[in-house]
Amino acid sequence: MIPAEMNHERYLKGIPMHYRARFLFSVICIFVFPVVFYFSYPSFAEEKLSDRVYEKTLTNGLKVILLENRKAPVVTVQVWYRVGSRNEAWGKTGLSHFLEHMMFKGSKRFSAEEFVRIIEENGGNNNAFTSRDYTAYYVNISADRAAIPLELEADRMTYALFDKKDFLTERDVVLEERRLRTEDNPQSFLYEQVFATAFQVHPYHWPIIGWMEDIGRITLADVKEYYERFYAPANAFIVVVGDFSRDELLPEIEKTFGSLIKKPAPNQEVSREPVQHGERRAVVNREGLVPALMIGYHVPNLKNQDSYVLEVIEAILSLGKSSRLYEQIVRDKQLALTINAHNPLLSRDPSLFFVSAELMSGKDLSALEKAIDEEILRLHNEPVSYLELEKARNQLEAAFIYGQDSVFYRAMVLARYEIADTWRTADDYLPAIRKVTQDDILRVARRYLVPANRTLGTFMPVPPKKAKQANPQPPVNEPELNS
Repeated sequence: MIPAEMNHERYLKGIPMHYRARFLFSVICIFVFPVVFYFSYPSFAEEKLSDRVYEKTLTNGLKVILLENRKAPVVTVQVWYRVGSRNEAWGKTGLSHFLEHMMFKGSKRFSAEEFVRIIEENGGNNNAFTSRDYTAYYVNISADRAAIPLELEADRMTYALFDKKDFLTERDVVLEERRLRTEDNPQSFLYEQVFATAFQVHPYHWPIIGWMEDIGRITLADVKEYYERFYAPANAFIVVVGDFSRDELLPEIEKTFGSLIKKPAPNQEVSREPVQHGERRAVVNREGLVPALMIGYHVPNLKNQDSYVLEVIEAILSLGKSSRLYEQIVRDKQLALTINAHNPLLSRDPSLFFVSAELMSGKDLSALEKAIDEEILRLHNEPVSYLELEKARNQLEAAFIYGQDSVFYRAMVLARYEIADTWRTADDYLPAIRKVTQDDILRVARRYLVPANRTLGTFMPVPPKKAKQANPQPPVNEPELNS
């Protein structure tokens, strides 16, 4: 029930209409959302994932995580490998992503064409993705066909084929992907430079796709050796969520994956990043249209309770159009086109809390930096109001619950927590968010969101170069293509 004093007309007298709307939205977030969640999603209010998820480790070391969900007659079968760009070495960056591409080139029993045809003929879809911490492959398919992707994935876990011709073709594909997504994308290039400046020892220093020069130097022998070292049952786990019976599916998993050869899990230890003792800056001057600014602060992951406080800080700063950064910097001061904050809760190792923004046309980048600093200092000096804190907590609760509305994303949640720590830790999220206090926000902001702990990157566009031509021609206002 909404308290009478908050519902009284005199409380709103003299307040402009757009502020009334913001006030009423806050009230809804605080008092209505929790009631909706309780009745719409009783399983989240009453049950823990640990009460519903089944886990078993096969004799070869492969962990199996199963969650039965009868919402729709579908299943998602996901195989996650504990290998990403953090497992690479200097001069050999990009191997994890490159290997992901090569895994679609066929295996001992199934050619590349057969793999796709079998899934599509059975009404499924599949893909893969690579991050700093993992590489994952998935198939979404009808519940009565759940055994099909098990055979396909088990075969390429141990018996993937690597053809020289396919390798050379795919290397060109990855090089072009880097050109399009990073070299020709100013914001992506800046993001990459901020990480490279912030991390000087830890392998988060290099990008997931790898440096251009390293990709060009990758050999087929490099890919094979990397596959042999990291693609082993003991370095992977399978997650299945959907409309299946554990008693029927588990024997299928044991039959297809349980027979794979047992190999020792590779060492996952990496160099630890030293404490940063002063602000670092990265300046990028490249062809582009919009100046941009990115600030990264070193912060812990979910193994430290402060990470949950940082989740609430992220929500206060940038979750929705009623957030502080949007209200103050985009709408009121009109300094930025877009602005966002991001907390790396589920990174395997401590990473960067990011604030990023694109400058509004005609505005000054230093003014944008100053405005962001002012909002960060507010977190240091002013306790967050009860209304704002409750709104942020309820927004995070909404995102966490509705984000698992599909079987695919419910499996993603289990898997990403398993990569960062253990899937059981997902049960800690909502209780930890609800425990965050105003004092916690002050303490954590003062500890981590400080200039000495940050790396600030700026992107300033430069005029496009004129294309070189053999014969004199009229001026062309097109940028020179990167080679």
